[in-house]
Amino acid sequence: MMPEQKTALVTGGMGGLGEAIARAFHDAGIRVLVTHARDEGPAKEWLAAERDKGYGFTSYDVNVADFKSCQRMAERLHADGHQVDILVNNAGITRDATLGKLDKENWDAVLRVNLDSVFNVTKHLIDGMTDRGWGRIINIASINGIKGQFGQTNYSAAKAGMHGFTKALAQEVAKKGVTVNTVSPGYLATTMVTVVPEDTLARIVAGIPVGRLGQPDEIAALVAFIASDAAAFMTGSNISMNGGQHMY
Repeated sequence: MMPEQKTALVTGGMGGLGEAIARAFHDAGIRVLVTHARDEGPAKEWLAAERDKGYGFTSYDVNVADFKSCQRMAERLHADGHQVDILVNNAGITRDATLGKLDKENWDAVLRVNLDSVFNVTKHLIDGMTDRGWGRIINIASINGIKGQFGQTNYSAAKAGMHGFTKALAQEVAKKGVTVNTVSPGYLATTMVTVVPEDTLARIVAGIPVGRLGQPDEIAALVAFIASDAAAFMTGSNISMNGGQHMY
């Protein structure tokens, strides 16, 4: 039987899209756990600031790119009495360069954090979901995993790989009450995007038919729906929200 209150784990949940997703879940009455790779001081400051805004989150320090680190986190979750019903694989980084200038270190870093992390975290939580007969896994990919992007062979490959993972796992667990879906956002008004030079940002916005960047809250609302009982018939899907920048 499902507990009365569901529990969600959002990787990379301190800031940007992850923060918006954590808040959307909290507003829906879901207990929210977030992972981070920050120092203890800044992490505590973020938690306190969120608490002052009415959001009570529990955080776990973990290197999602490292399998054993994720295993230790899963053990801590169990020891703390948490069973994860909803997993959002959101953690990600960029290390942009054209292939000719991209070194092995930055190829590996992006693949490890963006793609290996999906396996590392999901592997330790999926059995609990299937055993209980209910679960949601939502993988946050990108428009650039669908259409590709100049200077992002590493990032585009990792994000495309996430949806391959989604489609395979969705087939494995569909009859066990667990859905697995991908969300591919377009360019959002987060620090990762807004720190680019002003002329570059203007070119990005000019390529979006709705004429603006997306808001993290818009993606978070979509994720909250996919995590709900109302979306139980959706699995193996890649849902795009990109302002019309890429249509297929």
